[in-house]
Amino acid sequence: MLELTMATVSGTDEGATAGMLMADAPSAPGAVLRVGRDRAVCRLATPDDWLFVSRVHLEFACGPDGTWQVTWLRGSQPDPSSEVRLTVGEYTQPLAYGGTVPLPRGGSGEVVVQDRTSPRSINVGFYHEV
Repeated sequence: MLELTMATVSGTDEGATAGMLMADAPSAPGAVLRVGRDRAVCRLATPDDWLFVSRVHLEFACGPDGTWQVTWLRGSQPDPSSEVRLTVGEYTQPLAYGGTVPLPRGGSGEVVVQDRTSPRSINVGFYHEV
C-alpha cells in the first residue's frame, strides 16, 4: 500500500500541517494516485488558484511488480512555473519536468512542488507499506 499526505504551505505557514489531506492505494499493478488542481481526477487536490500546480501535476503509479514510481506530468506550458524535488532520508534530488523516479520499496520520503514566483509549496509525504 502507498500512503500519501499532502500539506499546502505558503509564506508565513512554514512547517504548518493544518489542512492535511490523505490518500492511499493498494500496491496492485495499475494502481494510481494523482496530485493536482483537478478534483475530478486527483485524489489530492490543491487550491484552484495555485496555478503553479497543473491540473494533474504528479502521478504515483504502481508497476507490475508492486513497486511505485512518481512522474511529474508535463502540463500545457512548455516551461513549468514550479520546481519539484524528491527527498528520501538525507538524499534530495530534483525531478525533471516530464520525468519519472522510482520510490523506495518499503520506504518513505517527501515530494515538494515549489512555486518559482512566490513562497508557496505543496509537500506530499509518502510511505510505501509492504
